[in-house]
Amino acid sequence: MKRLAVFASGTGTNFVAIAKACAEGVLDARVVLMVCDRPGAAVIDRALEMGVETFVFSPRDYASKADFEAQIVRLLDERKVDLVCLAGYMRIVGETLLGAYEGKIINIHPSLLPSFKGAHAVEDAVAYGVKVYGITIHWVNADLDGGRIIAQRAFPYEGSDPAEVHRIGQKIEHELYVETIKKLLCEL
Repeated sequence: MKRLAVFASGTGTNFVAIAKACAEGVLDARVVLMVCDRPGAAVIDRALEMGVETFVFSPRDYASKADFEAQIVRLLDERKVDLVCLAGYMRIVGETLLGAYEGKIINIHPSLLPSFKGAHAVEDAVAYGVKVYGITIHWVNADLDGGRIIAQRAFPYEGSDPAEVHRIGQKIEHELYVETIKKLLCEL
């Protein structure tokens, strides 16, 4: 059985989708750690309710990104993590974590990359007038949302409400992330 770590910063809906897929046997894996950089985020309670160990930290409590990433790497190593899944983790992965886990970190992004990178992808796409939106899962590298694309799924939307795009996209995210992790686990 493969061992996953899920990193999140917010509500944790993708975390729940992944952990639930593990618990139900859809994924031959177990989430052994949830990492969150925002004390008080809803994902923390969700992880605790699902019996998943958490590491919650505030970046400002560390002298540098390298310091908190070194602690994260120690935790991942101790738990023998096979794959790191970024699921709404709103922090750029630095050299320390990337150096230790490059080729083992994936991210989900709410646009059809390489278009609309960054934290405001949906809002930027709406402002641009996009008519086809999408979700991308990609390998994480040193470039912001620039790693090799693993999977994408598009969906039409002709309105101008970013909240509606997020709502539609979120359901697709949950399905696509679990499907993609399942395929990747077969390759590990």
